[in-house]
Amino acid sequence: MCEYRGKVMLIVNVASYCGNTPQYEGLQNLYKKYGPQGLVVLGFPSNEFGEQEPGTGQDIKDFCEKTYGVEFPMYEKIETNGPNAHPIYKWLKSQGPEFAGDIDWNFAKFLVGRDGKAVKRYLNGDLPESPEIVADIEAALARR
Repeated sequence: MCEYRGKVMLIVNVASYCGNTPQYEGLQNLYKKYGPQGLVVLGFPSNEFGEQEPGTGQDIKDFCEKTYGVEFPMYEKIETNGPNAHPIYKWLKSQGPEFAGDIDWNFAKFLVGRDGKAVKRYLNGDLPESPEIVADIEAALARR
């Protein structure tokens, strides 16, 4: 994750066959609008919620690009909870009581500031372009 040092990151666990999958469009819009200012959206596919991400890494990438025009970085499939949770999710959930607890579904989001500190955790139903998330991103981008 060192390549994102000094960037604001929105880290999201994603899935291709979920009721929240249309959030890809909002995530891409945020990336396109705020990327030049230092925002990077990071997608972490996960199949642990309802087996809604069964494909290979290439299948997922192709689906996201073709269906939603996704240009932001997408990682290989991971787990977000339990002993096999990806280190980034273990770290995010250890950043304080407001970040703790298992991820409960696809499209949970974490905002991380330029300083590498977790700023906020959002629920899976919080839409990427909601006024709250946009305001938090803009505030994080303004901090140098």
